[in-house]
Amino acid sequence: MSLVPDSVLAAMAEYYREFPGCAGRSLHRFAEEVGHRFEGARDAFARFLGAPDRDGVVFVRNATEAINLVGAGLDWKRGDRIVVTDQEHNSNLVLWQRLARERGVRVAALELPDAGRWDGDLLEAILRPRPRLVSVFHTSNLDGRSLPIREIAERVHDAGGQLLVDGCQAAPHQSVDLANLGIDFYALSLHKMLGPTGTGLLIAPTAALADLRPLIVGGETVEWTTLTEHRLRPPPHRFEAGLQNYAGVLGARAGIDYLERIGRDEVRAHDLALNRRVTEALADEPRLHVLGPETAAERPSIFGFTIDGVDPNDAALFLDAGHRVLVRSGMHCVHSWYAARGLSGNVRASFYLYNSIGDADALVRGIRELIERIPAPAAATTEARSTGTSAGRPPRAGRPGPSRRAAGSTRVAARSARPRGRAARGRAGFGAGSG
Repeated sequence: MSLVPDSVLAAMAEYYREFPGCAGRSLHRFAEEVGHRFEGARDAFARFLGAPDRDGVVFVRNATEAINLVGAGLDWKRGDRIVVTDQEHNSNLVLWQRLARERGVRVAALELPDAGRWDGDLLEAILRPRPRLVSVFHTSNLDGRSLPIREIAERVHDAGGQLLVDGCQAAPHQSVDLANLGIDFYALSLHKMLGPTGTGLLIAPTAALADLRPLIVGGETVEWTTLTEHRLRPPPHRFEAGLQNYAGVLGARAGIDYLERIGRDEVRAHDLALNRRVTEALADEPRLHVLGPETAAERPSIFGFTIDGVDPNDAALFLDAGHRVLVRSGMHCVHSWYAARGLSGNVRASFYLYNSIGDADALVRGIRELIERIPAPAAATTEARSTGTSAGRPPRAGRPGPSRRAAGSTRVAARSARPRGRAARGRAGFGAGSG
């Protein structure tokens, strides 16, 4: 998750202090004001993301709910095919596995090359026979690579399927024009783009939304009811049951206003500059292995790595305690990818607009000190010399390589080693990330 600007907190406090009402339920001034601002936020998000229709913007709690709304809303038939990649977040995998068990759908996984190269022919092959739905990330939370979504949309539609895209990691860091991309459903969590927790979006053409069965029904979703019947409101309101998170939505709208003032092209350039600085500074460390694409330009917002002989969780604790750098460690909610390779996880530093050159340099210093203090396993050192695998990315399961020995630090040394110096308290560090 990202840090939150003061303007976001101010917008949320303003709601509670100035007009703490419910939209659409009364005619008094509080209700009118919050209703006006809530719908204004819908317009703002439609413009910000290039949505073809503001009525196609549905407010949800997070991308997980948005994906579940689509999954639960489509009319599945036994034998329908769903295609995902082998690098999807659990939120874009577990639901489809459940549908496979309960509804008899079939799930196929497109295997992505570890180096980040895209091969459209592999997608073309897996689209036969026709899929009902293809559901993929826009930018990976694992290694920062982005997929060519417009090309994928064209291939999926030519095959007769629909495309759902997890945009959580893309929308905060780059310009997104949904009308140009031509996708069917786009899900994102606003807590990753300067907004508060518990706010997200599902964006789709209204025609696509109209075909979905609402995940939850009740108050605010209906035009009228009798004791035996009801009529649903048109999208997006039929999907927004009950009291909404008005403060959160208005805060999230302030977050995209902040991003627009800076410019997403500037955000992307800033991410890349920091990532390139770290990547180049650590290029001569033979025990460090970068996940995904080799160049920072192909993964500008994420620097994921392992260190021979150092447990990823130990590394994260060391960097926080000794250098005030916040990173995430573990499997990053992509357990399936690590399980297929026999890996225990890795460390991930996520760059964003509030990080500085000083933060990047602190990360480099911390990694170098950790490598210096924790000796390399003897077997890994010998193997690196003999196989030439002293740099690069973790190998697949079954391939020998030093990074497979990152499952545990010798005598948990990284936990107990006292760093030489501690950076000043209060440094923002790197966003630890939630996905």
